[in-house]
Amino acid sequence: MQVFRGFHHPGIASACALTIGNFDGVHRGHQAMLALLKSEAEHRGLPSCVMSFEPHPRDYFAAKLGKPELAPARIALLRDKLSELERCGIDQVIVLRFDAALAALSAQDFIQQVLVQGLGSKYVLVGDDFRFGAKRLGDYATLDAAGRAQGFDVARMMSYEVHGLRVSSSAVREALAAGDMAAATRLLGRPYAISGHVVHGAKLGRSLGESAPAAGDGFRTLNLRFTHDKPAAHGIFAVRVHGLAGQVLDGVASLGVRPTVEDAGRVLLEVHCLDWPAELGAAGGYGKLVRVELLHKLRDEARYDGLATLTAAIAQDVRDARTFFAGAQAPGAHAALRRQTTRDRI
Repeated sequence: MQVFRGFHHPGIASACALTIGNFDGVHRGHQAMLALLKSEAEHRGLPSCVMSFEPHPRDYFAAKLGKPELAPARIALLRDKLSELERCGIDQVIVLRFDAALAALSAQDFIQQVLVQGLGSKYVLVGDDFRFGAKRLGDYATLDAAGRAQGFDVARMMSYEVHGLRVSSSAVREALAAGDMAAATRLLGRPYAISGHVVHGAKLGRSLGESAPAAGDGFRTLNLRFTHDKPAAHGIFAVRVHGLAGQVLDGVASLGVRPTVEDAGRVLLEVHCLDWPAELGAAGGYGKLVRVELLHKLRDEARYDGLATLTAAIAQDVRDARTFFAGAQAPGAHAALRRQTTRDRI
Protein backbone atom coordinates (compact mmCIF):
# COMPACT_ATOMS: atom_id res chain seq x y z
CA MET A 1 0.00 0.00 0.00
CA GLN A 2 1.28 3.45 -0.93
CA VAL A 3 0.77 6.38 1.41
CA PHE A 4 0.93 10.01 0.28
CA ARG A 5 0.80 13.24 2.27
CA GLY A 6 -1.37 15.42 0.07
CA PHE A 7 -2.33 14.76 -3.53
CA HIS A 8 0.45 16.64 -5.38
CA HIS A 9 2.73 13.64 -5.90
CA PRO A 10 3.79 12.07 -9.22
CA GLY A 11 3.45 8.56 -7.76
CA ILE A 12 -0.30 8.87 -7.22
CA ALA A 13 -2.36 6.91 -9.75
CA SER A 14 -3.90 9.06 -12.49
CA ALA A 15 -7.36 7.57 -11.82
CA CYS A 16 -8.87 5.73 -8.88
CA ALA A 17 -11.90 4.42 -7.02
CA LEU A 18 -12.11 6.56 -3.90
CA THR A 19 -13.72 6.71 -0.49
CA ILE A 20 -13.36 9.60 1.96
CA GLY A 21 -13.47 9.66 5.74
CA ASN A 22 -11.59 9.84 9.02
CA PHE A 23 -11.68 6.05 9.51
CA ASP A 24 -10.84 6.32 13.21
CA GLY A 25 -10.57 2.73 14.42
CA VAL A 26 -11.31 1.16 11.00
CA HIS A 27 -14.28 -0.61 12.59
CA ARG A 28 -16.58 -3.21 10.97
CA GLY A 29 -18.65 -0.56 9.23
CA HIS A 30 -15.49 0.87 7.70
CA GLN A 31 -14.35 -2.62 6.76
CA ALA A 32 -17.61 -3.30 4.92
CA MET A 33 -17.24 -0.04 3.02
CA LEU A 34 -13.63 -0.79 2.14
CA ALA A 35 -14.60 -4.27 0.89
CA LEU A 36 -17.19 -2.69 -1.40
CA LEU A 37 -14.67 -0.10 -2.59
CA LYS A 38 -12.13 -2.78 -3.39
CA SER A 39 -14.71 -4.80 -5.32
CA GLU A 40 -15.80 -1.78 -7.36
CA ALA A 41 -12.18 -0.83 -8.04
CA GLU A 42 -11.37 -4.31 -9.31
CA HIS A 43 -14.40 -4.33 -11.63
CA ARG A 44 -13.29 -1.01 -13.08
CA GLY A 45 -9.60 -1.89 -13.30
CA LEU A 46 -8.73 0.96 -10.94
CA PRO A 47 -6.62 1.19 -7.79
CA SER A 48 -8.61 1.55 -4.56
CA CYS A 49 -7.90 4.79 -2.74
CA VAL A 50 -8.77 6.12 0.73
CA MET A 51 -8.62 9.81 1.55
CA SER A 52 -8.29 10.59 5.23
CA PHE A 53 -7.37 13.62 7.33
CA GLU A 54 -4.83 14.56 9.99
CA PRO A 55 -5.59 16.15 12.30
CA HIS A 56 -9.21 15.04 12.65
CA PRO A 57 -11.38 17.96 11.42
CA ARG A 58 -13.07 18.14 14.83
CA ASP A 59 -9.62 18.47 16.44
CA TYR A 60 -8.92 21.42 14.17
CA PHE A 61 -12.17 23.23 14.92
CA ALA A 62 -11.91 22.53 18.66
CA ALA A 63 -8.46 24.14 18.71
CA LYS A 64 -9.62 27.06 16.58
CA LEU A 65 -12.50 27.76 18.97
CA GLY A 66 -10.34 27.26 22.05
CA LYS A 67 -12.67 24.48 23.23
CA PRO A 68 -10.62 21.28 23.56
CA GLU A 69 -13.64 19.48 25.01
CA LEU A 70 -15.16 19.49 21.52
CA ALA A 71 -12.36 17.32 20.11
CA PRO A 72 -13.26 13.61 19.93
CA ALA A 73 -11.29 11.03 21.87
CA ARG A 74 -8.90 9.25 19.52
CA ILE A 75 -9.33 5.53 18.95
CA ALA A 76 -6.24 4.98 16.80
CA LEU A 77 -3.18 6.95 15.85
CA LEU A 78 -2.17 7.24 12.20
CA ARG A 79 0.17 4.21 12.28
CA ASP A 80 -2.58 1.84 13.39
CA LYS A 81 -5.13 3.34 11.00
CA LEU A 82 -2.78 2.84 8.05
CA SER A 83 -1.97 -0.70 9.18
CA GLU A 84 -5.65 -1.64 9.23
CA LEU A 85 -6.28 0.00 5.85
CA GLU A 86 -3.45 -2.06 4.41
CA ARG A 87 -4.89 -5.25 5.94
CA CYS A 88 -8.15 -4.41 4.16
CA GLY A 89 -6.32 -4.49 0.82
CA ILE A 90 -6.36 -0.78 -0.03
CA ASP A 91 -3.89 0.23 -2.75
CA GLN A 92 -3.18 3.84 -1.81
CA VAL A 93 -4.00 6.28 0.97
CA ILE A 94 -4.02 10.06 0.69
CA VAL A 95 -3.55 11.81 4.03
CA LEU A 96 -4.64 15.44 3.79
CA ARG A 97 -3.62 17.93 6.43
CA PHE A 98 -6.82 19.51 7.71
CA ASP A 99 -5.97 23.18 8.06
CA ALA A 100 -7.52 26.61 7.45
CA ALA A 101 -7.10 26.36 3.66
CA LEU A 102 -8.83 23.00 3.44
CA ALA A 103 -11.56 24.07 5.88
CA ALA A 104 -12.31 27.11 3.68
CA LEU A 105 -12.51 25.15 0.43
CA SER A 106 -16.06 25.17 -0.95
CA ALA A 107 -17.78 21.92 -1.80
CA GLN A 108 -17.53 22.62 -5.54
CA ASP A 109 -13.83 23.55 -5.28
CA PHE A 110 -13.15 20.40 -3.26
CA ILE A 111 -14.77 18.31 -5.99
CA GLN A 112 -12.91 20.04 -8.78
CA GLN A 113 -9.48 20.56 -7.23
CA VAL A 114 -9.17 17.41 -5.12
CA LEU A 115 -11.44 14.71 -6.52
CA VAL A 116 -11.26 15.49 -10.25
CA GLN A 117 -7.97 17.27 -10.91
CA GLY A 118 -5.99 15.92 -7.97
CA LEU A 119 -7.01 12.26 -7.92
CA GLY A 120 -8.84 11.59 -11.18
CA SER A 121 -11.69 9.94 -9.29
CA LYS A 122 -13.85 7.67 -11.45
CA TYR A 123 -15.89 6.19 -8.62
CA VAL A 124 -16.56 7.81 -5.23
CA LEU A 125 -18.10 5.90 -2.33
CA VAL A 126 -19.30 7.78 0.77
CA GLY A 127 -21.25 7.06 3.94
CA ASP A 128 -24.87 7.99 4.50
CA ASP A 129 -23.93 10.95 6.73
CA PHE A 130 -21.14 12.31 4.52
CA ARG A 131 -20.68 16.10 4.53
CA PHE A 132 -17.84 18.11 3.01
CA GLY A 133 -16.69 21.56 1.99
CA ALA A 134 -16.71 24.87 3.86
CA LYS A 135 -19.37 24.93 6.60
CA ARG A 136 -20.15 21.29 5.64
CA LEU A 137 -22.49 22.53 2.92
CA GLY A 138 -21.70 19.65 0.54
CA ASP A 139 -23.56 16.36 0.88
CA TYR A 140 -24.31 13.22 -1.11
CA ALA A 141 -26.72 15.06 -3.44
CA THR A 142 -24.05 17.69 -4.17
CA LEU A 143 -21.51 15.00 -4.98
CA ASP A 144 -23.94 12.94 -7.05
CA ALA A 145 -24.90 15.97 -9.17
CA ALA A 146 -21.23 16.74 -9.80
CA GLY A 147 -20.59 13.13 -10.78
CA ARG A 148 -23.41 13.19 -13.32
CA ALA A 149 -22.06 16.41 -14.81
CA GLN A 150 -18.37 15.42 -14.87
CA GLY A 151 -18.53 11.72 -15.58
CA PHE A 152 -17.67 9.93 -12.34
CA ASP A 153 -19.86 7.45 -10.48
CA VAL A 154 -21.05 8.19 -6.96
CA ALA A 155 -22.42 5.64 -4.50
CA ARG A 156 -23.62 5.83 -0.93
CA MET A 157 -23.39 3.08 1.67
CA MET A 158 -25.96 3.07 4.41
CA SER A 159 -25.23 2.36 8.07
CA TYR A 160 -23.74 -0.98 9.03
CA GLU A 161 -25.39 -2.71 11.99
CA VAL A 162 -24.42 -5.54 14.33
CA HIS A 163 -27.28 -7.03 16.38
CA GLY A 164 -29.42 -4.02 15.53
CA LEU A 165 -26.82 -1.49 16.68
CA ARG A 166 -25.23 1.00 14.27
CA VAL A 167 -21.47 0.51 14.07
CA SER A 168 -19.68 3.85 14.27
CA SER A 169 -16.51 5.40 15.64
CA SER A 170 -18.68 7.09 18.28
CA ALA A 171 -19.97 3.70 19.42
CA VAL A 172 -16.41 2.36 19.63
CA ARG A 173 -15.37 5.40 21.69
CA GLU A 174 -18.28 4.85 24.06
CA ALA A 175 -17.37 1.18 24.54
CA LEU A 176 -13.73 2.01 25.21
CA ALA A 177 -14.60 4.85 27.60
CA ALA A 178 -16.81 2.42 29.54
CA GLY A 179 -14.06 -0.20 29.61
CA ASP A 180 -16.29 -2.66 27.74
CA MET A 181 -13.57 -4.33 25.72
CA ALA A 182 -15.88 -7.14 24.56
CA ALA A 183 -18.23 -4.57 23.00
CA ALA A 184 -15.26 -2.80 21.41
CA THR A 185 -14.12 -6.11 19.94
CA ARG A 186 -17.57 -6.74 18.44
CA LEU A 187 -17.59 -3.29 16.85
CA LEU A 188 -14.01 -3.44 15.58
CA GLY A 189 -14.04 -7.07 14.49
CA ARG A 190 -10.77 -7.57 16.42
CA PRO A 191 -9.37 -6.75 19.86
CA TYR A 192 -8.60 -3.09 20.42
CA ALA A 193 -4.85 -2.60 19.99
CA ILE A 194 -2.22 0.13 20.07
CA SER A 195 1.14 -0.20 18.35
CA GLY A 196 4.35 1.77 18.49
CA HIS A 197 8.09 1.66 19.07
CA VAL A 198 9.26 0.97 22.59
CA VAL A 199 10.94 4.10 23.96
CA HIS A 200 13.04 4.79 27.05
CA GLY A 201 11.14 5.93 30.12
CA ALA A 202 12.15 7.11 33.58
CA LYS A 203 13.10 3.52 34.59
CA LEU A 204 10.96 3.94 37.73
CA GLY A 205 9.30 0.57 37.30
CA ARG A 206 12.59 -1.27 37.80
CA SER A 207 12.83 0.03 41.36
CA LEU A 208 9.25 -0.77 42.34
CA GLY A 209 8.23 -3.96 44.09
CA GLU A 210 10.02 -6.93 45.47
CA SER A 211 9.42 -9.36 42.59
CA ALA A 212 12.18 -10.13 40.11
CA PRO A 213 11.19 -11.01 36.53
CA ALA A 214 13.54 -13.01 34.35
CA ALA A 215 15.52 -9.90 33.41
CA GLY A 216 15.67 -6.80 35.59
CA ASP A 217 14.05 -6.05 38.93
CA GLY A 218 10.66 -4.70 39.86
CA PHE A 219 7.86 -3.93 37.44
CA ARG A 220 9.94 -3.07 34.39
CA THR A 221 7.75 -1.68 31.60
CA LEU A 222 7.71 -1.24 27.85
CA ASN A 223 6.77 2.37 27.13
CA LEU A 224 4.82 3.44 24.02
CA ARG A 225 3.81 7.02 23.39
CA PHE A 226 0.19 7.77 22.54
CA THR A 227 0.67 11.07 20.75
CA HIS A 228 -2.91 12.29 21.07
CA ASP A 229 -3.92 13.84 24.40
CA LYS A 230 -7.39 12.23 24.46
CA PRO A 231 -7.17 8.45 24.08
CA ALA A 232 -10.54 6.74 23.78
CA ALA A 233 -9.49 4.11 26.33
CA HIS A 234 -7.85 4.77 29.68
CA GLY A 235 -7.01 2.77 32.77
CA ILE A 236 -5.31 -0.50 33.67
CA PHE A 237 -5.73 -3.52 31.37
CA ALA A 238 -4.84 -7.16 30.93
CA VAL A 239 -3.03 -7.19 27.59
CA ARG A 240 -1.25 -9.32 25.06
CA VAL A 241 1.96 -8.11 23.45
CA HIS A 242 3.01 -9.02 19.91
CA GLY A 243 6.41 -8.32 18.35
CA LEU A 244 8.91 -9.48 20.99
CA ALA A 245 11.12 -12.52 20.41
CA GLY A 246 8.54 -14.03 18.07
CA GLN A 247 6.25 -14.68 21.02
CA VAL A 248 2.85 -13.49 22.21
CA LEU A 249 3.29 -12.33 25.81
CA ASP A 250 0.65 -11.80 28.47
CA GLY A 251 0.92 -8.58 30.43
CA VAL A 252 -0.69 -5.78 32.38
CA ALA A 253 -0.67 -2.22 31.06
CA SER A 254 -1.53 1.31 32.08
CA LEU A 255 -2.85 3.76 29.49
CA GLY A 256 -2.95 7.30 30.82
CA VAL A 257 -0.98 10.19 32.29
CA ARG A 258 0.62 8.49 35.35
CA PRO A 259 -0.93 10.84 37.94
CA THR A 260 1.11 9.53 40.88
CA VAL A 261 4.56 10.04 39.36
CA GLU A 262 4.09 12.63 36.61
CA ASP A 263 0.59 13.91 35.72
CA ALA A 264 2.09 16.13 33.01
CA GLY A 265 -0.65 15.44 30.50
CA ARG A 266 1.60 13.22 28.37
CA VAL A 267 -0.20 9.97 27.53
CA LEU A 268 1.81 6.76 27.77
CA LEU A 269 1.01 3.10 27.34
CA GLU A 270 3.19 1.29 29.91
CA VAL A 271 3.25 -2.49 29.59
CA HIS A 272 4.63 -4.95 32.13
CA CYS A 273 5.05 -8.43 30.66
CA LEU A 274 4.13 -11.08 33.20
CA ASP A 275 6.89 -13.42 32.07
CA TRP A 276 9.79 -11.67 30.35
CA PRO A 277 11.74 -13.79 27.80
CA ALA A 278 15.23 -14.25 29.22
CA GLU A 279 16.75 -14.21 25.73
CA LEU A 280 15.76 -10.57 25.28
CA GLY A 281 17.88 -9.39 28.19
CA ALA A 282 17.15 -6.29 30.26
CA ALA A 283 17.15 -3.90 27.29
CA GLY A 284 15.84 -6.21 24.57
CA GLY A 285 12.59 -4.36 24.03
CA TYR A 286 13.90 -0.89 23.21
CA GLY A 287 13.29 0.27 19.66
CA LYS A 288 11.10 -2.68 18.74
CA LEU A 289 7.75 -2.13 17.06
CA VAL A 290 5.14 -3.90 19.17
CA ARG A 291 1.36 -4.24 19.09
CA VAL A 292 -0.48 -4.34 22.39
CA GLU A 293 -4.00 -5.80 22.52
CA LEU A 294 -6.11 -4.44 25.39
CA LEU A 295 -8.29 -7.43 26.27
CA HIS A 296 -9.85 -6.69 29.65
CA LYS A 297 -10.07 -3.56 31.80
CA LEU A 298 -9.00 -4.15 35.40
CA ARG A 299 -9.64 -0.70 36.86
CA ASP A 300 -9.40 3.05 36.27
CA GLU A 301 -6.17 4.97 36.62
CA ALA A 302 -5.75 6.45 40.11
CA ARG A 303 -3.51 8.79 42.08
CA TYR A 304 -1.75 7.25 45.09
CA ASP A 305 -0.25 8.83 48.19
CA GLY A 306 3.23 7.53 47.50
CA LEU A 307 5.36 4.94 45.75
CA ALA A 308 4.68 2.27 48.36
CA THR A 309 0.94 2.48 47.75
CA LEU A 310 1.52 2.58 44.01
CA THR A 311 3.71 -0.52 44.25
CA ALA A 312 1.01 -2.42 46.14
CA ALA A 313 -1.59 -1.44 43.52
CA ILE A 314 0.64 -2.61 40.66
CA ALA A 315 1.28 -5.91 42.44
CA GLN A 316 -2.47 -6.41 42.73
CA ASP A 317 -2.90 -5.54 39.03
CA VAL A 318 -0.34 -8.23 38.17
CA ARG A 319 -2.25 -10.79 40.25
CA ASP A 320 -5.55 -9.76 38.66
CA ALA A 321 -4.07 -10.02 35.16
CA ARG A 322 -2.73 -13.51 35.92
CA THR A 323 -6.17 -14.49 37.18
CA PHE A 324 -7.76 -13.19 33.97
CA PHE A 325 -5.39 -15.15 31.75
CA ALA A 326 -5.74 -18.28 33.90
CA GLY A 327 -9.50 -18.06 33.41
CA ALA A 328 -9.06 -17.48 29.69
CA GLN A 329 -7.12 -20.75 29.48
CA ALA A 330 -9.79 -22.78 31.29
CA PRO A 331 -11.79 -25.34 29.24
CA GLY A 332 -14.34 -23.52 27.10
CA ALA A 333 -12.99 -20.07 27.94
CA HIS A 334 -9.92 -20.52 25.75
CA ALA A 335 -12.04 -20.96 22.62
CA ALA A 336 -14.01 -17.82 23.44
CA LEU A 337 -10.83 -15.76 23.93
CA ARG A 338 -9.33 -17.21 20.79
CA ARG A 339 -12.42 -16.10 18.85
CA GLN A 340 -12.05 -12.68 20.45
CA THR A 341 -8.41 -12.31 19.46
CA THR A 342 -8.58 -13.83 15.98
CA ARG A 343 -12.03 -12.76 14.77
CA ASP A 344 -12.33 -12.75 10.99
CA ARG A 345 -12.63 -9.31 9.49
CA ILE A 346 -15.58 -8.36 7.33
